[in-house]
Amino acid sequence: MKRPVRSESSSYPVFWTDMKINILTIFPDMFAPLRMSMLGRAIDNGIIELNVTDIRDYTTDRHNRVDDTPYGGGAGMVMQVQPILDAFEASGFGGDVIYMSPRGDMLSGDMAKELSEKDEITILCGHYEGVDQRALDRLGAREISIGDYVLTGGELPAMVLIDTMARFIDGVLAGDESVSDESIYSGLLEYPQYSKPREYDGDEVPEILLSGNHGEIDLWRWEQSLSLTRERRPDLFEAYVKSEPALTKKQKAILAKYM
Repeated sequence: MKRPVRSESSSYPVFWTDMKINILTIFPDMFAPLRMSMLGRAIDNGIIELNVTDIRDYTTDRHNRVDDTPYGGGAGMVMQVQPILDAFEASGFGGDVIYMSPRGDMLSGDMAKELSEKDEITILCGHYEGVDQRALDRLGAREISIGDYVLTGGELPAMVLIDTMARFIDGVLAGDESVSDESIYSGLLEYPQYSKPREYDGDEVPEILLSGNHGEIDLWRWEQSLSLTRERRPDLFEAYVKSEPALTKKQKAILAKYM
């Protein structure tokens, strides 16, 4: 649902935003890349409203600390509940709260699409050995992971989530782009791409791409995607076959070669 956004100089809406994305972090400068390229254009055009709050601004510690040792012992430090909750409340953040965590549900295209349909989300970026569980419980945080590995903090995973999710929001991609054109969302990996020059140091662009026969080109690309998926992601290949996709007679003949 689109919501009006008001400028500081006017009580009337000046543009409409499709989604409000809030971020709680102790490293706000890390999110500067989000204001570049495709996402930057979406923010400038009011399609996405991006708000970043520094959790350190809300600590009551005189040394500006937001972490302390864990109860029960153990290595590392834990981010404290007080600065997180105070930062959330003072910033007026709302919507679904997401905590980037290696123990969370794995990010997928379906999950990104689901989140892209929200009016507002708030992403909490942890650090050190994690976040006080009471903060997660009080915020009703949903934990999301981007892979089975551990990073130094939640900022990079948050940017991955935002970038993946934003592509599903109307107006974020350029007019000649479409998220539905990405082969991974059709169940297959992307086919090889080529551009000019036609020949480079003895390596030539596949002849079929120069034929002008778009039907045969599409068929070649589909077979390349099929072959790469079977080789590199047999799990996706098996799922694709089991989904019983609607195929042409030529596609069925090609698929039979890979079974």
